[in-house]
Amino acid sequence: MLKRFLSIFQYVFFLGGGLFLVWWQLNSMTAIEKKEFYNSLKNVNYWIAIPILLMSIASHISRSMRWQILMEPLGYQPKLKNVFSVTMIGYLINTAVPRLGEVVKCTLLAKHEKLRADKLIGTIIIERTFDLICYLLFICVTVLIQIDKVGSYAKEKIDDMSRSSGMPVWLEIIIIGVIITLFIFLIKFLFKKYPDNKLILKINNIVKGIAEGFRTIKKIKNRKAFLLHTGFIWLMYLSQIYIGFKSMEGIDHLGIQAAFSVLSLATLSMILTPGGIGSFPIFVMQTLSIYTIAAPLGKAFGWLMWGVSTGIVLMVGLICLVALPYINREKSV
Repeated sequence: MLKRFLSIFQYVFFLGGGLFLVWWQLNSMTAIEKKEFYNSLKNVNYWIAIPILLMSIASHISRSMRWQILMEPLGYQPKLKNVFSVTMIGYLINTAVPRLGEVVKCTLLAKHEKLRADKLIGTIIIERTFDLICYLLFICVTVLIQIDKVGSYAKEKIDDMSRSSGMPVWLEIIIIGVIITLFIFLIKFLFKKYPDNKLILKINNIVKGIAEGFRTIKKIKNRKAFLLHTGFIWLMYLSQIYIGFKSMEGIDHLGIQAAFSVLSLATLSMILTPGGIGSFPIFVMQTLSIYTIAAPLGKAFGWLMWGVSTGIVLMVGLICLVALPYINREKSV
């Protein structure tokens, strides 16, 4: 009886938490942001949302399969339905508290698959490190395929910064370089002077964990599949932006190069704020200004894409939150 009560309580607690996140996402928006968000939903070709929805789910499934590949060297072979479910629940929680979702999804998967959560967290470090490398490479490709347009935009912004500060750009670069150099020397000095400090030990452990992650990549049995999944994930992200252009009049003429730029900046916004709330539309607006898209239209498109991607995470995340105990009920009997 007590076991059944705890099971029901856990179900209600997590479902309530998921619904709270939906409310929190909308309530965290200012009145102006809400108005911009709702206005962006008018006069849009919503049929285009169907392929975007399918590509988004496909990218999440592919990411789940890639995580399975990372677990193979540990001797773990969890079911895809569980890996996908906890992945979406993790995204759901990340919309409110960044990085907490990574811990929760490892804990949930460890519980339902009888695995060790600490080892699963190690695979997350590997995955995130590899994602960072891929993101940096993606930015390089974005710049290379449109060097003239990006270069002229960067020059314009640098000139604006120079005029506003009243200081030559070359002098600003030198000052920044000196500050960075001094900071690096200070860090090295502190690490040597206080090697037993708790914070320094923690940082050292993180660095060692990342290094261990790189070494573990060599142990992956199916590296080709791992790389193919990575490429597919980024292709789906890029395709969602490109197809999204076709849903809104005024930006439907933009091509794949603009999609590269939007994805590069939009990804950064997702890092800066939980779920990219508030920052995502602004980053998209600034990016589209390179292609002479008016600010209101660029921001409306940003709100549209944020609403679609966040809506998918909230909807599928909640479904997985409800379904996870049921798809594993045979194990818990």
